[in-house]
Amino acid sequence: MTVHNLYIFDRNGACLHYSEWNRKKQAGISKEEEFKLMYGMLFSIRSFVSKMSPLDMKDGFQSFQTSRYKLHYYETPSGVKVVMNTDLGVANIRDILHQIYSTLYVECVVRNPLCVMGDPLQSELFRSRLDTYIRSLPFFSPRAA
Repeated sequence: MTVHNLYIFDRNGACLHYSEWNRKKQAGISKEEEFKLMYGMLFSIRSFVSKMSPLDMKDGFQSFQTSRYKLHYYETPSGVKVVMNTDLGVANIRDILHQIYSTLYVECVVRNPLCVMGDPLQSELFRSRLDTYIRSLPFFSPRAA
């Protein structure tokens, strides 16, 4: 099992941060276009789930999977969206995505007076702590098959 990549979007759809670890195939388009497509897909899925669910969806959708990967989704009350793509074998990681937001993002970005909210993250401290945290996860494998 492994982690492929991670996106962090603001409430307006701007990609604030992107990291990848074990991504084998590139999209063949620019990163900016990929970010727009990912955010558009998330927006559509959220809308679809909220309209089609027979129950009140207080948390919305948390993940979906294809035949190749599993997308995990966490949205904060402020509208920040944390998205991680993993192998199919990874179970629900909502707590991990919340931890990335509350411990890493809030501590290293929101509380940092040098970080401008709404701009892509330039914090090297955030990047290094995120990389260390992801590599410490029990399902992270540096050489995924």
